[in-house]
Amino acid sequence: MFVPCFYREPEASWTVDLVRRNPLAQLASSGADGDPPYVTHVPIIVDPELSEDLEDLTGTTLWGHMNRANPHWAALVDGSRVVATFTGPHGYVSPTVYGTTPAAPTWNFTAVHVHGTVRKVGSDEETLETVTATVRTFEERFGAEWAMRDSLDYFRRILVGVGAYRIDVSRVDGMFKLSQEQSPDVRERVRRSFAERDTTHHRDIAALMGRLTPNGDH
Repeated sequence: MFVPCFYREPEASWTVDLVRRNPLAQLASSGADGDPPYVTHVPIIVDPELSEDLEDLTGTTLWGHMNRANPHWAALVDGSRVVATFTGPHGYVSPTVYGTTPAAPTWNFTAVHVHGTVRKVGSDEETLETVTATVRTFEERFGAEWAMRDSLDYFRRILVGVGAYRIDVSRVDGMFKLSQEQSPDVRERVRRSFAERDTTHHRDIAALMGRLTPNGDH
């Protein structure tokens, strides 16, 4: 991913936070014998054993799973390189908020590309651990802490159709395009315009912009 220097994440922890808050990723890997690349939307979590205070994803492991009926599963080979892309809050910026002329519209967005190598999970128990860890993570962060114990037998019955894997992370690229190229007063007007919107992702952009200093640093 091409990331101009002024759009790079202020701190590596910003990429960790984005991945944890936006876990529906696009997993991409090469096709075989000149076939097009495979791209699949999948839930991916950070290794649940790692601390909530994790500062950097490089060198860590991500956990994921997909439907074994998906041709992408058969195409995944242990040790092959993959990229998982995570999209954070984003939104259109109209020149009407700038208060200056000339001006051009743009789209503010946040994204993280995680590069690594894939390892398929072999055992049913490790696959079940992947599924339950994913459920636990999502329930704690997004749900109502649903107790899955009464559904574990059901989980075991459907494991035959689940392929679990690990991604050993080698590189992380983060792009946080938050109007850093604008003057502080214009950037503040953009931030306010997002903060005043009703949608959560717009307010999330405003919150991230509020964490930037006038120089664009954390």
